Parts: sequence; structure tokens; C-alpha cells
Amino acid sequence: MKVNLVKWVNVLDTVESDKEMLNAFVKFYEKLREVTWNKPNDVTNTFNSADIINCKNSNRIIFNVGGNKYRLITGYYFGKKLINLYIKFVGTHKEYDKVDACKINMFKK
Repeated sequence: MKVNLVKWVNVLDTVESDKEMLNAFVKFYEKLREVTWNKPNDVTNTFNSADIINCKNSNRIIFNVGGNKYRLITGYYFGKKLINLYIKFVGTHKEYDKVDACKINMFKK
């Protein structure tokens, strides 16, 4: 199944002022658009440094982006025809170290 990154514009808005970070996330997105997954473990076959974590109320995937310099945390849902990744956090490795991956939702309004 193809992957839909929900609210990709939030990532772009967050990283646009840092060209290195922007380039890293654009490359990540381009790779993500080419993948086909059927089950959560397929994520780690594509992105071997990704971590799937089980949280109390939801499950998350933590992606290392830009050679481990940046992090992207997503919630996920494997539907029947499409996989949705819901962006919960985008930032540097240092910023990531300060958040709880299971609770962070920086784009919730």
C-alpha cells in the first residue's frame, strides 16, 4: 500500500528556514513516496534506523532523517488501501531528546 504523510505542509513550514534541514526532509519525503508497505514491520525494512514504539493510547514511528541529525515522529494507521502517517514531531536530534515520543503532538490545535 502507498503511504500518505498527513500534514506534510507542517514539516515544510517548520524546516523552511534551515536549508540543510529542508533538504534532508525533502529527500526523506521523496523516498517515502516510492515505498509500498503492507504491515508495520515493512517500515523498518525500508528505513532500517526507524523505530516502531507501542504507546498506551497510540503507536508511533520514529524516523531518523538526514543521517541521524533530525527526527520525525509519526502516528500511523494501516488502512485497507492506504497507510496514513500523522506527523507528531519534527526537529533536531537535540530537540527530540527533550520530548516524550508517546505524548508529543506539536501540531495539535
